[in-house]
Formats: sequence, C-alpha cells, structure tokens
Amino acid sequence: MLAHLKSLSLALAAPLILWGCVLTPGKFVSTLDIRADRSFAFTYVGEVYAVDMGKEFTKGLKDSDTGKTSIDSAGDEASLEAQDAKGEDSEAKNKAIAEALSKEAGFRKVRYVGNSRFEIDYAASGKLTYPFLFPFSSDAEVIFPFVMIELRGPDRVRVRAPAFGADSSKSGMSEAGSAASKVDGTFTLTTDAEIVSQNNEAGAAAAGGKKTIIWRATPTTKDTPMAVLKVAPLP
Repeated sequence: MLAHLKSLSLALAAPLILWGCVLTPGKFVSTLDIRADRSFAFTYVGEVYAVDMGKEFTKGLKDSDTGKTSIDSAGDEASLEAQDAKGEDSEAKNKAIAEALSKEAGFRKVRYVGNSRFEIDYAASGKLTYPFLFPFSSDAEVIFPFVMIELRGPDRVRVRAPAFGADSSKSGMSEAGSAASKVDGTFTLTTDAEIVSQNNEAGAAAAGGKKTIIWRATPTTKDTPMAVLKVAPLP
C-alpha cells in the first residue's frame, strides 16, 4: 500500500511541477494524536496557498535572461495581455481546487479568498492500518504532502511533515519550498505510545500519561518534523 502511495505521489507530482499548482501552508495550527492502539486524530486549521509552478518556472527563466538590451512595445503589450489571461486562468483553477477539496472527506471548510489563498478546516480520524497523507485529492491533483504517517514494520509508525520545514528537497518539491515563504504555524504531536525517535531539540513533555512534542514552522525552519512511535502490532 505504501509503495503504491509513493508511486502515485510521483506520478501526480511530475505534471504538477511542470504546469500545475502545488499547495503550501500559510498561517496554521495542526495537531496529531496517535495512541498506542493505533487510533489517531489529525487536524489542520488555517491558510493554504496554491503555488503556480509553471509561473515560478517562467519567472526563473525571465530572471536569468540577461541578454536583452531593448523591449519592443508591441511585444510588451502582448505579454501583459497574456499575463492577464494567465491570471484569470489561475483564479479559475484555484476555485476549481477549492470545489474539489470541499468534496473530499475530512474537509469541514474550504474557502478560496483570492490571491492564491485558501482557508481550510480539516479533521480526520481512524486506525493506522494504512498510511495517511494530508492533503490529498485525486480530483484537484493535489499531492504535495504537508503531513505523512507511514507504516514501518509490524509495530512502528513514522510521522513526517515535509511542508513544515525548509528542507523540502527531500519531498521532491524544492521549487515549491522556495516559493512558499508564508509558512507560520505549530504542529503538535501527542501520544501515549513509546517514542522511538524524534527530531525536536526541546524533546517531549510528559503529562497525564501522554507525551507532547510541539514543532514551530517558519520560513527559516530547517528540519522538517519527524517522529517514530512504537504502537500495537498490526492484526
């Protein structure tokens, strides 16, 4: 199942990088509770931005073009008209993404507010007998993962949040990572399971039979949140 999910991610990510949009976080609060019996509950409330990868790619090409010494006025006017048309296409695409996401289970609120910004309220829960990925929508062709829960052997789960750190190269979306400088939020993991490993320098705080790890996500955050937990073996 996990191998299939990874292959699906790569298959969808490739065209998105070339011509589509990738979602990245803005201001947000996200929580994940994982119990030793494999039950989990996840929430994400806050902003999401759509990064037009085709636009970013074109911008990079223009920035690197230093050979021009003059600009033809007619050509410049045509270019502006093309940019206006592309802007209208982007707005239509973003509204379509909002509509597609609103049909997916877990999205309690999806509102497109303009300027590539969405307001999202998402919640999901269940048993970790399968990998979990957020966000995901086959209709919207959204696959850049904010949070991933992977099954690692019979009694381990690994939590990773590629979008909540600057080290986005590992996710295969370094272009989106460099374009998204608006990330500002907290990701909180609570668990009563054994923590095998985690990468938060402050460590886990214990209280009431649970351990809590809080990661802060900003444009300067280098390490993406990661933790491995020991849970009940798969049935």
